[in-house]
Amino acid sequence: MTLVLTHSDILSVLDRQQVRKAVEQAHAGLAMGERANPAPPAIALPESGTALPMATGGRGMVAVKLLCDVPANRDRGLPTQRSAIMVSSAITGESLAILDGRAITAIRTAAASAVATDHLARQSASILGMIGAGNLAVEHAFAIAAVRDITRIVVWSRSAATIDSFRSATATLGIPVESAGSPEDALAVSDIVCTLTPSRQPIVRGVSFRPGQHVNAVGAPPRADHREIDGIGMQRAKVVVDSFPTSMAKSGGVLLAISEGFITDDDARTELGDVIVGKAAGRTSDADITLYESVGIGLQDLAAAELVIEHATARGIGTSINLSG
Repeated sequence: MTLVLTHSDILSVLDRQQVRKAVEQAHAGLAMGERANPAPPAIALPESGTALPMATGGRGMVAVKLLCDVPANRDRGLPTQRSAIMVSSAITGESLAILDGRAITAIRTAAASAVATDHLARQSASILGMIGAGNLAVEHAFAIAAVRDITRIVVWSRSAATIDSFRSATATLGIPVESAGSPEDALAVSDIVCTLTPSRQPIVRGVSFRPGQHVNAVGAPPRADHREIDGIGMQRAKVVVDSFPTSMAKSGGVLLAISEGFITDDDARTELGDVIVGKAAGRTSDADITLYESVGIGLQDLAAAELVIEHATARGIGTSINLSG
């Protein structure tokens, strides 16, 4: 039988703290060769869309998340990214579950940023800057606040209404939220910065980075011509990626900085899992600028999906169907 889980099913069982720990363990497993996560191929869709079949495996399960990035959906009033995840047994090959990808993608993405922050940001970091204030920014506020003692959140967005919505959605954190006049204003006061915009051109300039800062570059879609951080920013920072092969295929932040001569392949070779298990250095001093370039990998989806399947099965949530019937 195959368990089918909808967006609302998944929201009812997802636990942010458990996902963060699972994502951390998954990245460690990748670094130790216990998990697999090859770079996904890109499939061109009409209207400049892209489909990415993100395959991964480990701990007795294999999964494929099909991510469709459809920029034209903005004009249709639809999400620009949609996804579904299929999880199968690595032993028998049977389909175990099919899950909607929306909630898992948002929460595992924020969880990965929190893991990176925990391993790369200064222990004393307390001011969180947000470039972008949408739903993913809300998830990041909760995730980052779980690994550092955040006393202020400074947010920049083109929309004042979006900042108001962000403030309401994060009210339970009890952390003051301030509005910044520009991305540079947010960077000027923040110890930890999360960039969360679907930008094609750099929205953050490396000249604004301050010694000791940690940056999570998250928002740009997995396209070689999109980036939020310019080449100078990549050059000034110690860059850590979620997956080197995936970054070399899909990260505009990395690929464009290399093509412009600001960094080399080797500058983007350190993976988050390597830092977690001690195979590579992350931050080496309080003055270092660290940057986590988040492209998003199927391994993170499987880590969250494993938890969701476990909790949903225990609570009798979802619909079971016989695909072979």
